[in-house]
Amino acid sequence: VQLQASGGGVVQAGGSLRLSCEASGRAIRYNMGWFRRAPGKERDLVATISWGGGRTTYYRDSVKGRFTVSRDNAKNTVYLQMNSVKPDDAAVYYCAAGISGSPPSADYWGQGTLVTVSS
Repeated sequence: VQLQASGGGVVQAGGSLRLSCEASGRAIRYNMGWFRRAPGKERDLVATISWGGGRTTYYRDSVKGRFTVSRDNAKNTVYLQMNSVKPDDAAVYYCAAGISGSPPSADYWGQGTLVTVSS
């Protein structure tokens, strides 16, 4: 299974950005989501979404109400819609599949896409 993330770039504070992550190799019947790592900081789990019809989601507190995770199982793709972006959101974002554990980790990782926030 390969995960290909895209959509990173420079966004102005208060603006929006959408990240995409397409899985290839075989159908992903796992939960999927996004981690991020800012320079000098730990890797954080940002959001997850389950595979099943319930589409159960999780968000870290700092992005609740601003970020939305969604997926299109037919396209094996997960998205992260980032609205009202803040400078603290600047990081390399990694999509992942098969997320579990404490601290959370994943079975499959994408290559990372950089989000830069300008003020």
